[in-house]
Amino acid sequence: MHAVLQPLFGTALYRITLPRRAVQPAGFVPTDMWPGDSDRGGVIVRGDFELGGSTIREAYAPWLASGISRGWLAAVSEFGWLRDLRAAGGDAARSRARTLVMRWIDTHGVWHAVAWQPGVLGARIASWLGHYEFLSAGADPAFRAAFLVSLRRQARHLHRVARFAPPGAARIVALKGLIYTALAFGNRKPLARCMRALEAEIDRQILGDGGHASRSPSQQLAVLRHFIDLRAALRDSQEDVPHALQTAIDRMAPMVRFFRHGDGGLALFNGSQEDEDWLIDVVLTRSEARGKPLESAPHTGFERLTANRTLVLMDVGAAPPAGFDETAHAGSLSFEMSVGKERLIVNCGAHHGDGAAWRAAQRTTAAHSTLTVADVNSAELLADGGFGARPVDVAVDRKEADGDIWIVSSHDGYRAPFGLVHHRRLYLAANGGDVRGEDTLTGSGSHKFVVRFHLHPSVRASMVQEGNAVLLRPPSGPGWRFRASGGPISLQESVYLGAGYEAKRSEQIVVSSATQGSGGQVKWALTQLVPSEE
Repeated sequence: MHAVLQPLFGTALYRITLPRRAVQPAGFVPTDMWPGDSDRGGVIVRGDFELGGSTIREAYAPWLASGISRGWLAAVSEFGWLRDLRAAGGDAARSRARTLVMRWIDTHGVWHAVAWQPGVLGARIASWLGHYEFLSAGADPAFRAAFLVSLRRQARHLHRVARFAPPGAARIVALKGLIYTALAFGNRKPLARCMRALEAEIDRQILGDGGHASRSPSQQLAVLRHFIDLRAALRDSQEDVPHALQTAIDRMAPMVRFFRHGDGGLALFNGSQEDEDWLIDVVLTRSEARGKPLESAPHTGFERLTANRTLVLMDVGAAPPAGFDETAHAGSLSFEMSVGKERLIVNCGAHHGDGAAWRAAQRTTAAHSTLTVADVNSAELLADGGFGARPVDVAVDRKEADGDIWIVSSHDGYRAPFGLVHHRRLYLAANGGDVRGEDTLTGSGSHKFVVRFHLHPSVRASMVQEGNAVLLRPPSGPGWRFRASGGPISLQESVYLGAGYEAKRSEQIVVSSATQGSGGQVKWALTQLVPSEE
């Protein structure tokens, strides 16, 4: 329905239906409480513009720059970069912020297919209201009038189209914009409707163990931030905080802790990056939720194994449902491993820049520390995001004894193309120095397969024992020896996109094999070296 109406939104007739009078906020105006980057803010003050790994020189209106993607245009149109200007501080930063807001109103103040999407619109309204004091202090009447008229026009349109937002975080952000507007302009009836819609989205999106339906650690963190913002706005405006919202925060924060490695960053599953550890600390502090991470997250589909200083996180869940799988990766039964504050085994991460080829490559099964059959993905990756065919039957069993932990899991993503089922057994010893696995394919026919172990860029790897083992040396601490049976071991190039927008060169261990008769198997082990073996 939204697509059918879009031609109408761009007409002069539709613009007549939007407010044309400036109205001062009559209620509580929420304040954005997240830190910005003063260095990026300084770049913007000086006339350039830095966002999403790209810098635009002499940026009169960065959203009009040539060569930008739809994703970059959406990101710049959310106005989260106002935090950076606020962090830079001073009259010059305020003036630059107001200038860019006015230029956006002049160029995109009427409906635009990308900049006026419900999720983008909700984020922009929340950011404009969250920086209302920063923008309005010392502003001339002409800016105030244009700003408030545009704000009301955007809010009216969002009220009409919020229900058309795609499933997932975009609906939360659209509702956030509406709730902020209702609080600022004292609209009680719209506020009540929005709160009911928010509770429905919480029920739809937040799973029983506190995970987000996208199964993405980065999405988990982002949605938790939105919920913290909404709770703060409701509290500060003397409105009741719904039980569903408070409960969601209390359950989601432990799941963020669940996904953290020893370095404080997030695991790299389903479109996630590490994210900044200090920001994750701030989010968790402001959540006011002290719950510890679970060992098993059965609804979200992950296992967390800890022993001594070793941590293993494993994806043992079904694919996200349609609508929540836009950034999902074909990484069934992949795992990551860190020791102390250093990552050892990783997935390749997610490219958040404009490179469509990079984004597609990082979603493949080969970009994950798991088994791949004949270079085919365990789930069908659609060009515009999401999955087509996907694993249907995913099973997991966890056992513990005397501190040792076993995970037995399987998925049928290779049943349709090859008649095969992938089984992975993973063992972590109580001392944390022994990690073992078995990757088994059951079925008939002869099919080549490989088992990959992507290494963090900080890990140095070398073949030893005449090519029968790999020595892994993290930046500090003891080294590890990798051995395998069932096929030859090789050390190959890989790439890491887990931190920021830069692709970092790394390596991967690859064990090659093939099924024969009723299947095939690769056994492998990671053993921590004692000082005498170093």
